[in-house]
Amino acid sequence: MLSINKKIIDNKQKPYLIAEISANHGGNIDRAKDTILAAKNSGADAVKIQTYTPDTMTIESDKSDFIIKDGIWSGYNLYDLYKEAHTPFEWHKELFDFAKSIDITIFSTPFDESAIDLLCKLETPAFKIASFELIDLPLIKYAASKNKPMLMSTGMANHSEIAEAIETCYHQDNRNILLFHCISSYPAELTQSNLGDIQYLSKHFNVEVGLSDHTISNMAAILSIALGAVAIEKHFKLDDLESGPDSSFSITPDQLKKLCEDCSIACQAIQSKNLLRPISEKGNKIFRRSIYFIKNLKKGHKINETDIRRIRPGYGLKPKYFYDIIGKELSCDVERGDPVSFDLLV
Repeated sequence: MLSINKKIIDNKQKPYLIAEISANHGGNIDRAKDTILAAKNSGADAVKIQTYTPDTMTIESDKSDFIIKDGIWSGYNLYDLYKEAHTPFEWHKELFDFAKSIDITIFSTPFDESAIDLLCKLETPAFKIASFELIDLPLIKYAASKNKPMLMSTGMANHSEIAEAIETCYHQDNRNILLFHCISSYPAELTQSNLGDIQYLSKHFNVEVGLSDHTISNMAAILSIALGAVAIEKHFKLDDLESGPDSSFSITPDQLKKLCEDCSIACQAIQSKNLLRPISEKGNKIFRRSIYFIKNLKKGHKINETDIRRIRPGYGLKPKYFYDIIGKELSCDVERGDPVSFDLLV
């Protein structure tokens, strides 16, 4: 059974909500703390940061290979982008301690072995593997060997690449896996969300599946719950005052609070009660159709099809008895508008 910090994650609970802070601290540790607090107050179950330095991600080079050619980061040199966006290693203990002090789970995405070692020292309750690192099997092997839950995003990955990542965890005797369906586009278009792949991942890999959502609304997240998503990850920012590399596809506290509320409602809405009807329907049963007399009739009259009708409301016999009543004699006088019951018949 998959759990993070003793919180069970499955389709019997409301989805596990992760607020991804990423680069939205703007290089300010106090702003990072304020963002963590805002996530807590908005109802998130966890916050997630990213653990890397520009040197653990890439090398400093101006060669064409290292320049981003399109998208929201077009023109950036990779090293400069990661320098701007990274969460310094020396912040981590302070951020972990702060999150614990306000009782919200915190974990991170490691991008190399040194990051994994740091996070283990901080007793991280889980590792998140980013979509871009899903093919880094040595990284996954090392993380999985620490026997912590492995949350792995599947953006850009094909079936065999996902299978290899999962098998790498299994070879480390780690089966605490949560896959995240993900579209690695920033921001992602709702119409290209491919949310049906949540069911594909669940069926073919037999693991819990969530959604790492890069769209700019909450619709994909809500829809994903009906498709079986047990966790939602959403990039989160404190406000719109400061912009950073990830701010254009991040949601604000009000949006996160609404997402938490909507996810809870959606989870309740999709639960099956094996056709046990809700109490709210009970009062409306009187407006179903039933059988009524539509003429004034005397005792002993043999009922024919023109004497009765199947109409609303529902105080008479059910419509299924209509033809059973034809030819029966009345045991007493009846009036137009009286409901038909068996005790009026001989």
